[in-house]
Amino acid sequence: MKSISTWLLIGLLLVLAITSQAKPKKTKNKQKQIDGELVKAESCKAANCKLPDCRCSGVTLPRSKFAGQEKEIPQFVTITFDDAVNVVNYAQYELLFNDLTNPDGCPASGTFFLSHEYTDYTRVNALYNAGHEIALHSVSHGDGTDYWRKADVATIEKEFGNQLDILETFAKVDRKSVRGMRLPFLQISGNNTFEAARRLGLTYDSSWPTQQFKDPAMWPYTLDYLSEQDCQIGPCPDASIPGFWVNPMVTWTDLEGYSCSMIDACVYPPEDNIDDLVDWMMENFNRHYEGNRAPFGMYLHAAWFARGRNYFAAFRKFIHKLTTYPDVYLTSISRMLEYVKKPVLGKPFKKCPILPTTECQARQCNVRKVSTGEERYMSVCDKCPTVYPWLDNPLGQ
Repeated sequence: MKSISTWLLIGLLLVLAITSQAKPKKTKNKQKQIDGELVKAESCKAANCKLPDCRCSGVTLPRSKFAGQEKEIPQFVTITFDDAVNVVNYAQYELLFNDLTNPDGCPASGTFFLSHEYTDYTRVNALYNAGHEIALHSVSHGDGTDYWRKADVATIEKEFGNQLDILETFAKVDRKSVRGMRLPFLQISGNNTFEAARRLGLTYDSSWPTQQFKDPAMWPYTLDYLSEQDCQIGPCPDASIPGFWVNPMVTWTDLEGYSCSMIDACVYPPEDNIDDLVDWMMENFNRHYEGNRAPFGMYLHAAWFARGRNYFAAFRKFIHKLTTYPDVYLTSISRMLEYVKKPVLGKPFKKCPILPTTECQARQCNVRKVSTGEERYMSVCDKCPTVYPWLDNPLGQ
């Protein structure tokens, strides 16, 4: 017969066994599940987040050897245009970029966030073949900010995935070259925006303005961990989306000291005078160039050029002035991000990008928009659709 002490020992062991089964083991990086497969983002620690795949949000490049050597960091300038490309603004883009070269001899380039309606896809093809980045801005452009604020993952996937299909079919743009997106009205929908982009195979978003981090300016970062960026137009993401990049839209400052995420949103620009406008652009540029060398974004719609008699001439004069600097590079966002993944001092790239050489047989199409019955004119490569391409029927079949 077992002694009382033996039974007590057995009972204690049973209690410990039951307790250990009732309490799950704690994992080192346990995170709360949200939105199905997404997990809550934790605060970023540089030791756990290393380039080229991960970068904490912040205002410095992550290499200690760069400390005190900011003047040797190449200054990137990213010129981006939103919305449709048409005959008129395409001519302006040609005048802006023709014969512009960077210090390494490579051609200057911009990024075009394309929405569908009224876009001339033969001109998009020409921009693509010239080495500019083609990115996504949705099919419908939505029906105001509420549409995008409340958009679920499926809605965003449809808007941007269908636009990707349209670009591939009617502009002959290789879908693998399309890496970025921007939400209309800069209205993101929290985690949904970035999860949809990830599912589409995109690698970055440029829809998120920052006022707090403009002096010094914020560098691009990934969403592996919780972002420190201020949330100007919520809801902003709080999930971990590993490897997905945010190109923060560092705001400009107008003459009254107000922040503006896009140039055409500045309420108090200078008088319509070329020299005054260029001086104002230089003041905003120098906040980056004389500071931490974070990429300087020039974000606008081409319609801004029509607001003032000298706006286009001033813009052109400014970017031509930048090409005289030995360490300023006018590049697309995606090329700039390639540098951020593997930063170096001095010359940022070893060779120029290879330009695409797609052939486009221009076709002028007169097709009906099914949802409204309107007749639409559409310029495409190679073959006209049967009806006007739209959501759920991006090929217009």
